[in-house]
Amino acid sequence: MFGVAQIRKVVPHRYPILLLDRVVELVPGERLTALKAVSCTESCYEGLGNDSADRDYAYPATLIVESWAQAGVLLATWDKPNPDVLVGAVGLAGAINNVSFGGPVYPGEVLEHRVRLTKVLGDTVILEGETVVGDRTVMRVGQFVETQRPVSALRPAEPAPVAG
Repeated sequence: MFGVAQIRKVVPHRYPILLLDRVVELVPGERLTALKAVSCTESCYEGLGNDSADRDYAYPATLIVESWAQAGVLLATWDKPNPDVLVGAVGLAGAINNVSFGGPVYPGEVLEHRVRLTKVLGDTVILEGETVVGDRTVMRVGQFVETQRPVSALRPAEPAPVAG
């Protein structure tokens, strides 16, 4: 359906932490399916030496979660894009529950993130879904809470002037 250029128009993530390559299905306010190709040139593999075994190239579970969460934020903010975190609203992860993993992912495989919006409460959304590689489910997310907050509310307060 669309690639990185359109994704970057909706969310503020950029290299090296933009972990989505393409959106293949989008029903705004309902569901999204996004792809992330895992490559042996990912920065998480930088420290591996010549003696590293194939198992050392298992893609970190934290990056699978982050990539899925980016797909969730993309779905949640599709109708109100904000590619600049310095203005407007910023998406914040509130909680992630009931996450389970179903096996390793290696370079050359493609993560297919399936995200469903289950509830909207004002500026907060609740999402669920899974990540599959081929016919294997490699991660399930029972609940992900994401909320939008004005950047101005998150900035530190200016220090009071010093009398003198």
